[in-house]
Amino acid sequence: MTATSPLRSKLFWVGVLYFAEGFPLGIFFDIFPVHFRQMGVDLRAIGVMSLLGLAWSLKFLWAPAIDHFRHHRRWMATVDIAMAAIMGLFALGMGAGPWAWVAIGLFTTLSATNDIAIDGFTIELLDRDEMGIANGFRIGFYRAGMLAAGLLLVLSDYLGWAGAYGLAGILLAALAACCLAAPRERKGADRKPGAVAAEFRALASHPGLAIPALLLFAGLLAGATRHAVIAAGLLALALAMVVAQHYRKAPVAEKVVHDGPVFGAFISLLNRPYFLPVVAFILIFKLADTTIGFMIKPFWVDAGFSASEIGLVSVNLGLFFSILGGLVGGWFTDRVGIFHGLWILGLAQAVSNLGYAGAAYAIPHTGAITEVADLHRALIYSASAVESFTQGLGTGAFLAFLMAIVDKSRAATEYAILSSLFALSRSIAGWAGGYGAAHLGYADFFLLTFLFGLPAYALLPWVKRILDETRAKEEAMPADPATTPASAD
Repeated sequence: MTATSPLRSKLFWVGVLYFAEGFPLGIFFDIFPVHFRQMGVDLRAIGVMSLLGLAWSLKFLWAPAIDHFRHHRRWMATVDIAMAAIMGLFALGMGAGPWAWVAIGLFTTLSATNDIAIDGFTIELLDRDEMGIANGFRIGFYRAGMLAAGLLLVLSDYLGWAGAYGLAGILLAALAACCLAAPRERKGADRKPGAVAAEFRALASHPGLAIPALLLFAGLLAGATRHAVIAAGLLALALAMVVAQHYRKAPVAEKVVHDGPVFGAFISLLNRPYFLPVVAFILIFKLADTTIGFMIKPFWVDAGFSASEIGLVSVNLGLFFSILGGLVGGWFTDRVGIFHGLWILGLAQAVSNLGYAGAAYAIPHTGAITEVADLHRALIYSASAVESFTQGLGTGAFLAFLMAIVDKSRAATEYAILSSLFALSRSIAGWAGGYGAAHLGYADFFLLTFLFGLPAYALLPWVKRILDETRAKEEAMPADPATTPASAD
């Protein structure tokens, strides 16, 4: 591929890699459940299958290994080939026995590993002023990968399951080849023999550093396994310890611990200036969006809409508008900067909830499928389009922010930690949203969710400081090598 512009070249690779990231997720959520049900597998067993998807939530556990050993392209290519081999086993008629469940568990673990490598690679590849539009492409092509899996589900009626899995395997193998042709990643620091042992010795002698990091680690683990309340408590305790312990650390021990291959990223994040308000910002920036999100489909149902109409408008058209919003939000963020993109687009995503509040006040709640008045249909269609579009706007800016504040030398681990923190807030928001809608009613609850987006603005001064500090650190680093396609090392 001849690069007419470095940015265009980078966007091409962002598109390819995030298509590769979304495709396995689509296989897991769209293809496996249908195939297993057609084979007569019990619904309860298919429900249990969802637990195998915990690999995507637990990926921060082995993200440090990818940062430590580097070679992101090799990780991506290897796991793509391994997933292609698993597709081959299903194409040959693996069935639904115990080994099929083992294969699916391995498949989700490989996919999560692919996510870690792709995220780390992309953060290293992009400059700060490219992250906005790149995240717009990321959102769109990630969804395209999931839609490609849905297309294979349609083709299974014509090709059979063997043909569908065979095509999936071929596509994954082709994506592996693409990964090896991607631009060569940055050269990392040389791995030092005995680094892990040295890190644990330093941690043992500095419990004030070790304990908060372990609490953060345990909190993310609890959040990933759906124990949101326990996770929130552990996270709060970790942050409280950081606030309470203002002491000077021995420079050698500090460097050993902060550079440690296992817990170094956790400790470095916790001890970074302004990290506490930044954590709070990550937890609440999209709270208005995530809190309303789980209650939108029930509102459509109670307003009298059929499942097919909900799927067409709220899901399919909503997907289109969210992708469009991601592209526009990314473009806008690159033009005005991440900080301005955050507060302007964040306000837009909160204000859009008022559209659903207005629709909920106007539309009667029948609780059964009924004929919906044209005015009411126009109200909810408009609310859906605006909410989906502004959700994409805010997501484009927010993901650019997460990418911008991580240390590129261990981007895979730090990004996995920050995205897990956001996932924790999303889980708590969904749980609380059900209680809020039940007690307040849809209209008052939707109005209240608008207010949830405002506290994040009090934290913007610290957000600007950490963005400025990370920019200064990046500008002080040596210039990056040209990002042209390269063969495997």
